[in-house]
Amino acid sequence: MPIQYLAQLTSPKRTAQANLHLGVTLASIAGALNAGGFLAVGQYTSHMTGIVSSAADDLILGRLIPAFAATLMLCAFVLGSASTALMVNYAKRNTPQYIYTPVLLLEASLLIVFGLVGTSLRQHEVITVSFTAVLLCYVMGLQNALITKISNAEIRTTHVTGLVTDVGIELGKMIYWNRDKVNPSHGEVAANRYKLRLHLMLISAFFCGGLLGAAGFKYLGFISTLPLALALVVLSIAPRFKSA
Repeated sequence: MPIQYLAQLTSPKRTAQANLHLGVTLASIAGALNAGGFLAVGQYTSHMTGIVSSAADDLILGRLIPAFAATLMLCAFVLGSASTALMVNYAKRNTPQYIYTPVLLLEASLLIVFGLVGTSLRQHEVITVSFTAVLLCYVMGLQNALITKISNAEIRTTHVTGLVTDVGIELGKMIYWNRDKVNPSHGEVAANRYKLRLHLMLISAFFCGGLLGAAGFKYLGFISTLPLALALVVLSIAPRFKSA
């Protein structure tokens, strides 16, 4: 049954397969928001490395207002991550069967707001950054912290730098020539093929989501986030029908 499968994705009882499938789903959503969000606000809102670097550059160049704006976006991402930690830990103690539901519903609600009134939000700025960009950074922080907690830090979905690095490491291990047979204490170099497959799938999902998100924003505008919100709502309420 599809509902049973969806319920397993956000079930408190985790499996490697559930982590993989949920990670791919959330990575595609993150890719759509990141690529589409760039068309909307001119900023990649999951890329905290770039935002921190931008703040440093602006400070050195004496551009204090843009530096503060970048810091504000960073704080929004951190606040999103902190919100996930608060909600997940509270749910573990009070509603353990719905640990991840509050975060998914909050993210879905924010995406609905983004889709319906994003154009208006873009017209209002805090310093030099729009409310839309701040909202997207908060959403990205929510989601990345959620999948990090669900998978015990094995999966992250809102950026691919670390994923690409790990792919390169595993490929290097795969092509390494284990010719040292004299000293077996060195151990044989072997690639973690599961990890390689996992990260390749996450990168592909992020890219495909980015294609859909960019196309959605180009042709439909902010309203294109509503299907993403619907997907999150379905994931969040699926555990309610698990026994049905």
